[in-house]
Amino acid sequence: MKKVAISIGDLNGIGIQLALENHGKVAKLIDPIYCIDKTMLTQAAKLLNIGIPDNFQTIENVAPSFQIEAGTISKESGRYAYESFNKAVIMADLKKVDAICTLPIHKKSWELAGIQYKGHTDALRDFFDAEAIMMLGCPEMYVALFTEHIPLKEVAPSIKEKELTRFLLDFYKTAKPDRTVAVLGLNPHAGDNGVLGDEEKIISKAIENANAFVSWCGEGTAPYEGPLVPDVAFTPNVRKHYTYYVAMYHDQGLAPLKALHFDEGINVSLNLPILRTSVDHGTAFDIAYKGVKLDSLSYLNAIKYIVDNA
Repeated sequence: MKKVAISIGDLNGIGIQLALENHGKVAKLIDPIYCIDKTMLTQAAKLLNIGIPDNFQTIENVAPSFQIEAGTISKESGRYAYESFNKAVIMADLKKVDAICTLPIHKKSWELAGIQYKGHTDALRDFFDAEAIMMLGCPEMYVALFTEHIPLKEVAPSIKEKELTRFLLDFYKTAKPDRTVAVLGLNPHAGDNGVLGDEEKIISKAIENANAFVSWCGEGTAPYEGPLVPDVAFTPNVRKHYTYYVAMYHDQGLAPLKALHFDEGINVSLNLPILRTSVDHGTAFDIAYKGVKLDSLSYLNAIKYIVDNA
């Protein structure tokens, strides 16, 4: 059974409720170690009115304790969430666990705590000096993001042949797609032969480069097709041909993914020396500690991905 470190996320949100409510199911799939200390766990469980399972394994000395304030952005909860994540990463790096699974953080809380990273993926890039790739989705459809959390005005200048070629090769190596991967264009109508923009020329060249390299290495035939017209790439007649997509920017890929597979989607960090999965939703401050029944499908799918891939 795989041993997995689970970072607890922002304790003012729903992460700890997910962990406690689903421990019985999760413990049948993996050997979980929760990156939370007994003091904070006891406080959260009391607020939730949920019992702590006897085999709920925790760690100590995560970060300074604080008073949980449901649905509140705070530097204390941000610091604890970051240190919980950091503990999980260290355990994975030292091979004490096979993978990590992260519960949701609040980016503003990280910022208030003085954390320089915008999120887990940014931090992992720095920790390992690696070009981590953010892939989100479920077995029916996965979307990898070439650019992530940057302003829309910065996307077009970021599309460069060398960087996109490297991204496509890294994605092919680490995602190991079993079907042709669809690469989206940037502009409406994929540029319409340059009438609506010419970034597709760069995208086409990067696809050509990546396909040629894969073929030259004898690893298979051309794995990439595109650039596809973005507004039809996710229609049923097109989608039936693809499982994996590469989007040029955040909302281009995640809007259709969440429209189609919101509840079951997960986040996977590829191209790293460790495996990290995460739920693909936020802290849900509006329902935290209010006795609301949570949809746990994303969390359970993140654990199952580790079982299948670690």
